Amino acid sequence: MAVTAKALASIALAAGKEIMRVYRTDFAVEKKLDQSVLTEADGLAEAIILKGLAEADPDLQVIAEESVAGGIMPEHGTRFALVDPLDGTKEFVAKNGEFTVNIAIIEHGRPVMGVVYAPALHRLFVAESPSFAWQSKAAPDGPVPAKRNPLRIRPAPAGGLTAVASKSHRSPETDTWLAKYPVKEIAGAGSALKFCLVAAGEADVYPRLGRTMEWDTAAGQAVVEAAGGRVLTLDHAPLLYGKRERGYDNPDFIVYGDVTPL
Repeated sequence: MAVTAKALASIALAAGKEIMRVYRTDFAVEKKLDQSVLTEADGLAEAIILKGLAEADPDLQVIAEESVAGGIMPEHGTRFALVDPLDGTKEFVAKNGEFTVNIAIIEHGRPVMGVVYAPALHRLFVAESPSFAWQSKAAPDGPVPAKRNPLRIRPAPAGGLTAVASKSHRSPETDTWLAKYPVKEIAGAGSALKFCLVAAGEADVYPRLGRTMEWDTAAGQAVVEAAGGRVLTLDHAPLLYGKRERGYDNPDFIVYGDVTPL
């Protein structure tokens, strides 16, 4: 029994509901060994997602951020899931709304299905397959919406590109890379929303020059690639998943809409 995109969306909404419950409280903030921030919402959301995935697809092995931090890294085959229960914890702590729930299904190194849900913004992005993605407004306490708007990257604007960059991790190297392109505007965004803005035709390119983990990026990559975009390393190779020998971290990469790699 394989998990469906609708089931992934439902699980993400349930996790989002719990995240928003914590968001409305005076929650505590801790630091992990790598100095990244952690809140009660991270663990609670991950528990909901792991339970939902186990019920929907009992044979699916899951690599999840907080489980890995706790030393749980199950062996898996060519098909597995990647989960970031609360991507953009710094945004969560800052209460700017730009955090997401990320769930992706990987097959043979490629993200083939994925969900990115921003519960504070009520934005749900779903890649049902490698070639079809949609978005919808979705409240964390509601059902998976029946109204769905197909996602497609936009043609590169003649007047200049909109680039999207990390609010928490933008670097001088990013600005140097962007200088190669006719960029008119640079928009800041948190979490996997950056992938989704390209997928939705609200931005054209997103360079990420800095360390990320596979659970940070897989769901966003599923969404933007299903919308017609590409996610490539700096040597123009596809960004692949299941890099256990690297500890599941990623090389630098670029998310391209209707933009030719240079």
